[in-house]
Amino acid sequence: MGLDYYGSMKLLFCLLAPMFVATGVVAQTPASQVPPPESQATSRPVTSALNAPLFYQLLLGELNVQGGEPGTGYSLILDAARKTNDAELYQRAVDIALQSRAGDAALQAARAWKQAQPQSREAGRVTLQVLIALNRIGEIGDLLAEEISAMPLQDRAAVILGTPRAFARVTDRKEAARVVEQALAGQLSNPVTGPAAWSSIGRMREMAGDSDGALKAAQSALKMDPQADAAVFLAIDLMGPTQPLAEPMVRTYLAGKPLPEVRLAYARALLNAKRDSEARKQLQQVTVEKPDYPTAWLALGLVQLQENDLDLAEASLQRFLALAAGINGANVERAQIDAYLALAQIAEARKDYAAADRWLDKVEDPQDRISVQVRRASLLARQGKIDEAAALLRAWPERTAAEARVKLLAEVQLLREYRRYRQAYDLLEEAVQRQPEDMDLIYDQALVAERLGDFEAMERKLRQVIAGRPSFFHAYNALGYSFADRNVRLQEARELIEKALKNAPDDPMILDSMGWVEFRSGNLTQALKLLQSAYDKRRDAEIAAHLGEVLWVTGQKEQAVTVWRDGIRLAPDNEALLETLKRLQVNL
Repeated sequence: MGLDYYGSMKLLFCLLAPMFVATGVVAQTPASQVPPPESQATSRPVTSALNAPLFYQLLLGELNVQGGEPGTGYSLILDAARKTNDAELYQRAVDIALQSRAGDAALQAARAWKQAQPQSREAGRVTLQVLIALNRIGEIGDLLAEEISAMPLQDRAAVILGTPRAFARVTDRKEAARVVEQALAGQLSNPVTGPAAWSSIGRMREMAGDSDGALKAAQSALKMDPQADAAVFLAIDLMGPTQPLAEPMVRTYLAGKPLPEVRLAYARALLNAKRDSEARKQLQQVTVEKPDYPTAWLALGLVQLQENDLDLAEASLQRFLALAAGINGANVERAQIDAYLALAQIAEARKDYAAADRWLDKVEDPQDRISVQVRRASLLARQGKIDEAAALLRAWPERTAAEARVKLLAEVQLLREYRRYRQAYDLLEEAVQRQPEDMDLIYDQALVAERLGDFEAMERKLRQVIAGRPSFFHAYNALGYSFADRNVRLQEARELIEKALKNAPDDPMILDSMGWVEFRSGNLTQALKLLQSAYDKRRDAEIAAHLGEVLWVTGQKEQAVTVWRDGIRLAPDNEALLETLKRLQVNL
């Protein structure tokens, strides 16, 4: 007898219970006196703990729950669970308590279940879940260790790897990391479970803010199993200036037989670090190793679009759509929308506005309407209808604060792209007046002020950002680069950019700024090294302008022309590149 039986019969019992009670049918008719259906006349009778009083108790318990008295219903159901030792009744008691936000009662029911059925994996799992939900982390260790040890060895590693997810919402993450590490101590030396245990310990340490400890745990996992995927995913998440050893671990893993998902995650980490060229190589490798992997084709297409390789981007995106056509799911639909928007952008760049419209028409999700509107505004602007494009953006209804911000930034970007800097500045000024503490808006306004040639306003606003958010390293870089570009206050420029580099040592745009400082300071060899490194990490037209100029003045004119041509392909209208070619009187 289980809860499925109760659930399917509940409505019938609720309707007929008054009649049963009034006539005494339930109480007076023993099951042995009820003749079975003809087809089952010779069948063996099924024994059940459900006698008349117990049936009435369950019915009364459910009626109390439905009637707004969950405490009484909980007590009746839990008492019935104890009498019958029925796992589903224990589960029902736990559910009633949780739905009533009675955490202690839920824990009481779960523990009663575990005590009655000490070998029940489900009872242990539910007890752990309730303890975690109640943030009673200190009481979990022994039970967690017991439950993991009781599992079949072949299933244990998978369960261990899933453990950190259960603690994602706990408040005391350091205590949670300590408890999990203690619970998994017995699994660390086992070659079957050791890599998973170390990986989970590392993930718990990362959640607790201990990145050094997390990296050590990942190293221990990979020492036991060089292809421990979970440990490599952890190392990818730890990549950054504070953990320089994480990326070499990832590269060592990739030299073996990597999962495509790991290489894809590494590529995403490179993209987040603005190392687009390296990310593109990793994504290309994924499509070679697993050509039927849709996600890799989408990511590759988006990177190729970023680098203005329109034909390759279109082919990759079309390949993704073909592979995704037979797959259902919200994630796939989201990815398809990204592909449609990217293909619309490609068509727009080719001035095929009708094709761009057709791709946009495929986007039906209401959540993406603002993205479609931004692209349609861009189509109008491309056709010289800039005022209409801006009006289209402003007319879009703002359902949320996030949409209002997207609208604002889209209009600012539109105005900047078409060199309407004063309008962009004034629009940002209105926004800053409404949100004077928004450092991102002030930073954007500073960049527009530079385009207007108002360097005093630019510097004032960037220093305001630095004072308001000292960790905003882009502001240090922007101010330092402005000094270097104008060939003024070079020592201060160097100091500002060095601060930015401490936070993001591999950021190609910051490396470009430092390369430009070295160039202005006459250190051509160091400038060339830095600018080449920046360009290798990210193909960008402005970096191409700087690298090409250093190559040109050092006598490497053919190489300079090659770089500049690549830059023009990336962004034909880039102001810095066009100004450089004009100043040096170079015709490509």
